[in-house]
Amino acid sequence: MGGFFAAALKNNCIYDLFFGTDYHSHLGTRRAGMAVYDEVKGFDKAIHRIENSPFRTKFEKEANEMKGNLGIGCISDFEPQPLVVHSHHGVYAITTVGRINNIRELAQGMLDRGKQFHEMSMGGTNQTELVSMLIDEKENIIDGIHYAQEQIDGSMTLLLLFPDKIFCARDLLGRTPLVIGRKEDQGFCASFESFAYMKLGYQDYHELGPGEICEMTPDSVRIRREPGKKMRICTFLWVYYGYPASVYEGVSVEGMRVRCGEHLAKRDHLPADDIDAVAGVPDSGTAHAIGYSNESGVPFSRPFIKYTPTWPRSFMPTVQSKRDFIAKMKLIPVHELIKGQRLLLIDDSIVRGTQLRETTDFLYQSGAKEVHVRPACPPILFGCRYLNFSRSTSEMELVARQIIAEEEGENVDPEVLEEYADPDSDRYCRMINGLCKRQGFTSLAYNRLDDMLDAVGLPKENLCTYCWNGKE
Repeated sequence: MGGFFAAALKNNCIYDLFFGTDYHSHLGTRRAGMAVYDEVKGFDKAIHRIENSPFRTKFEKEANEMKGNLGIGCISDFEPQPLVVHSHHGVYAITTVGRINNIRELAQGMLDRGKQFHEMSMGGTNQTELVSMLIDEKENIIDGIHYAQEQIDGSMTLLLLFPDKIFCARDLLGRTPLVIGRKEDQGFCASFESFAYMKLGYQDYHELGPGEICEMTPDSVRIRREPGKKMRICTFLWVYYGYPASVYEGVSVEGMRVRCGEHLAKRDHLPADDIDAVAGVPDSGTAHAIGYSNESGVPFSRPFIKYTPTWPRSFMPTVQSKRDFIAKMKLIPVHELIKGQRLLLIDDSIVRGTQLRETTDFLYQSGAKEVHVRPACPPILFGCRYLNFSRSTSEMELVARQIIAEEEGENVDPEVLEEYADPDSDRYCRMINGLCKRQGFTSLAYNRLDDMLDAVGLPKENLCTYCWNGKE
């Protein structure tokens, strides 16, 4: 995943840029960067690893030394960025959020046309550099941005910092958000997360539509390319990735999660009298659990607490085995609220199943009598092709697909997978029973796709549901 922030102010923007970027630390774990433009010094850029130290610590020196009226910053899960690019469009800095599925083909096409790559990421092509090269294929910057997005199989939202302006471009189908805030008489900012500018003195100004391109200066925001009519914003942003205080397309993340929990409770066949307490796996499962508790009347409880002073999400290692270990370390039990209790546990999702299985074992070891699990979204059957929200390199890493493979083999026809995605089918019921047995839950019932989409409240055709039903 990843996130970014930009500021275009009449005075020095570095503190707004520093804190606005830091507010995206929940979206990435590998690298972070800032780039600013100053009329005297020109472009100034810094990139640091943030795997073992938070953004604020890594960039404290730059926050006190860098200066400029315009700047962009990013939190990145993969490649180092922002990059400073010299092209026929002029010199500019660029940062991106998205995923390029056809990166090898696009890179090879560049090499065939005599282009060279300089920035490498984990032994491969830096996708941000590739995007800049695609932009350079066209004569003007607006056509170049749109051309790059059209060539990409996946999604790409980006910011380009020029000496006198910042271009903000949302991906063609609006899978990721991009909003602009205004600080009265001082300028504007652009942000992935809408909450990131709230405490910095900005007010909501404009939310870019799918494929829209805006030109932002300290004095104005101009729409340079009108938005498209087709949208497929990622539903998982509300379920898990988005920060609770954020709003996408007018829909609150926290509000959606509460409604999700309410839908789970309405649909659940487990009598409320058979549960002593409802708990959410912190942090993203908490609001879902509150919604379930409010609807069912079963008391909400916090039987385990997430230890965040030294292990917030932004510190999570990139190696999965270490991530699982850290995730277990972060949950501290409250034995008085666990021992002898029949608990209903809500998590945002089950991807690989490793962490939730260990959480369940941990509750049993702490004295829980029963652990009923209610994921806030349907079973994940397909790896994300657009946002890199999962680190899975194969769909067979998804625990739901493993259960299906035990029944059908690894090569499953699309029609059969469609049955497994249908909560009213026999195959779906067999998959759930197999998951429940493997994970060691007392009972298991997932949220339905239709209920989850109702909790968002946007037109269903505007929401991406690929990871649950394989439909784009």
